[in-house]
Amino acid sequence: MMKKLLQNRYLSYWAVLVIDLVLVSISSVISIMAVRYFGGSEAIGQMTAFMMFGVSLAINLGCFVLFRTYRHIIRHSSLKGLFPLGLAILTKSVIFFVLLNVVPSLHLAEKSIILGVGLDFMISIVALIGVRVAMIVTYDWIVEHSNDKRRRVLIYGLGDKSVALTTRLHKSSHYKVVGFIHYGKKMSGYKVSEQKTYYFRNEEDVDKVLDMSSADALLFATDADAFAEKDRLIKYCSEHPSHPLKILVAPQVDEFNGESINKMKMRNIRIEDLLGRDEIEISREEIYDNFHDKVVMVTGGAGSIGSEICRQMADLGVKKLIIFDIAETPLHEIRLELEKKYPELDFVPFIGDVRSAKRLQVAFDRYHPSVVFHAAAYKHVPLMEENPCEAVLSNVLGSKNVADLCVKNGVEKMVMISTDKAVNPTNVMGCSKRLAEIYCQSLGVAIERGEVEGITKFVTTRFGNVLGSNGSVIPHFRKQIEEGGPVTVTHPKINRFFMTIPEACRLVMEAATMSNGNEIFVFEMGEPVLIVHLAERMIKLAGYVPGKDIEIKFTGLRPGEKLYEEVLSNEENTIPTDHKKIKIAKVREYDFESVSEQYDALVDIAKSGDVTNAVRNMKRIVPEFKSNNSAFELLDRELESEALKNRA
Repeated sequence: MMKKLLQNRYLSYWAVLVIDLVLVSISSVISIMAVRYFGGSEAIGQMTAFMMFGVSLAINLGCFVLFRTYRHIIRHSSLKGLFPLGLAILTKSVIFFVLLNVVPSLHLAEKSIILGVGLDFMISIVALIGVRVAMIVTYDWIVEHSNDKRRRVLIYGLGDKSVALTTRLHKSSHYKVVGFIHYGKKMSGYKVSEQKTYYFRNEEDVDKVLDMSSADALLFATDADAFAEKDRLIKYCSEHPSHPLKILVAPQVDEFNGESINKMKMRNIRIEDLLGRDEIEISREEIYDNFHDKVVMVTGGAGSIGSEICRQMADLGVKKLIIFDIAETPLHEIRLELEKKYPELDFVPFIGDVRSAKRLQVAFDRYHPSVVFHAAAYKHVPLMEENPCEAVLSNVLGSKNVADLCVKNGVEKMVMISTDKAVNPTNVMGCSKRLAEIYCQSLGVAIERGEVEGITKFVTTRFGNVLGSNGSVIPHFRKQIEEGGPVTVTHPKINRFFMTIPEACRLVMEAATMSNGNEIFVFEMGEPVLIVHLAERMIKLAGYVPGKDIEIKFTGLRPGEKLYEEVLSNEENTIPTDHKKIKIAKVREYDFESVSEQYDALVDIAKSGDVTNAVRNMKRIVPEFKSNNSAFELLDRELESEALKNRA
């Protein structure tokens, strides 16, 4: 109770001023008495002494007000904060010294003046600083010994950001720093910011450190530090149930949202922090020149990818940003975010459906975008396998509408967001995205050849799963873990490529900048991740033991789901670019006139709700579309028989 009261109450600055004046008054009295004693009583009479005391007090008051020394919260004082205090006392001493020398009626000897002013200066400084130090020490002692239930935190690393955390957490009511931990013996035995430093080289060392420090949390200053230790310290800690340890990452300054140090909350480390990669290098100046001061429209702008594109466009200082989306609540949320983070940004939330060409045309007529990012799409494989006609209408017709209106309205560039599932698709969703790619590319080639009038350049970007996107596996696993399990994985050998949302969007902008038009860019996705290993890691990070505390349950592959995703970029299927993470896919070209006829027929079938015929036509346009673990495998056999008859 005492601790909480102390943390919520501060000494009034008027009280601080009164205390300081009392202290300097005592200092003046002691100094005057010393001068009377050592300089001879005849040197300073009683009236002179009273006059000197009054003048000293007045000058002190003026200097304290001038330098605002009483406006500091004493418990948070630092050496730098004592500078105004010292300056105030020094200024007072100089003024007092000059006055004593220029007033002839005082008849003071020079020795007495120097003695009095010098003593007054030294006693004042010692008294003022001493009382402040005593108040800080007393406050710290009370906080330290008053029913402390704070989480005991070990800070990783000895860098400036790590050491700075001790200051940020010094008065925290939630966390207590008990030391630093770092790899290797260097600096072992030293103290940093009055905290012990512990070293580790292996799991045995980590066990010893946890025993000695009694820590129950490990805190990283940055995401980069956490990522660097994902296969060493974090692995050691998460795999030792005998020492349950919370793994935390400190919020960065822009994450505080105006909260005080006492209220700031550390966040648990996320699996996304450990699956990330080194920062992707992009040509920022070229990207800035490409998008700055342009009107940009993002379809699906409230979704995971679309909203991140909007944020990055805001950072680039676009002239106007149109966020086109059908989802009301997410659109409202991105609006609130942008209004807060980018108050100078000119942006428009626009509710609309890409399946409606008329609604799209309203946006084009009203805002005249020069660049369009097309991120609006249905993306969930099982749902689209169950609703193929809707996949066609949203992903195929929607993309066709956007592309046609870009050409009609003289848009400079349309960037379409595609997926790795469009490569040799095994499901309806992947095929619908491949159909969208085909339409955009064939239209761009037709413009290039002069077959269609227009100036629009079409750019398509393919990448795999993005970490933490809406409805993706990581939020799903997180929710299952919070509910106590089981965590469901479709197959023990299923794997996926992962990329963070920001790095995917940065690569999209890089590809859009380097494009000459009509390319399909694919991104280097790194190494695939076994989903069961992902589940195990998330369970361990949550402080549980896989198979013991939280069960992992295998449910079998879902309709249309692949066991292994296609590798997006290799020497056989791509052409390199100047960016090592971006390559151009080798794909066959389609005739735009033929594509248009086929798509019109496909859309008519989808509108009629004829599922079988819709999927059959999708397979005819994209012959590499072979269904997997799906009822539509019957259509593959039917079309194979049909092809054999035609050859005969």
